[in-house]
Amino acid sequence: MLRKYPREGFSSRRYEVERGFELPLPMTVEGQDARGQTFKEETVLAYMSHKGASFPLNTPVTIDTRLRLVIALPERLAQGQNLRMVIHGRTILVEPPPEPGQPPRVSLQLDSRYIIKPDEEESAGGGTS
Repeated sequence: MLRKYPREGFSSRRYEVERGFELPLPMTVEGQDARGQTFKEETVLAYMSHKGASFPLNTPVTIDTRLRLVIALPERLAQGQNLRMVIHGRTILVEPPPEPGQPPRVSLQLDSRYIIKPDEEESAGGGTS
């Protein structure tokens, strides 16, 4: 699917059209909030491409905040294993909530490196240290 990223109307900058996916995958976001305190929040990935990701986030963050995303991969993609993709990025846009009572949408520019690893809960139960 082709889509301008981020959505039009929120910036005067021009964005390239890039391929991405609108996949509602559960994930955890970790980092520092706008007050500099460490947070960890469960949310759902809204959009992802090779350059960026967008998701709703209740915790206030500022532009240039470094965040860590831990995304649960679907079983079909993970070949039946319980795998997580861990990737870091930098906040480039915080969009206002689409409707009252909903969280703002945060967009990240992703680092080029990522890690795919077993779910920590699953591997902690029966593995060796």
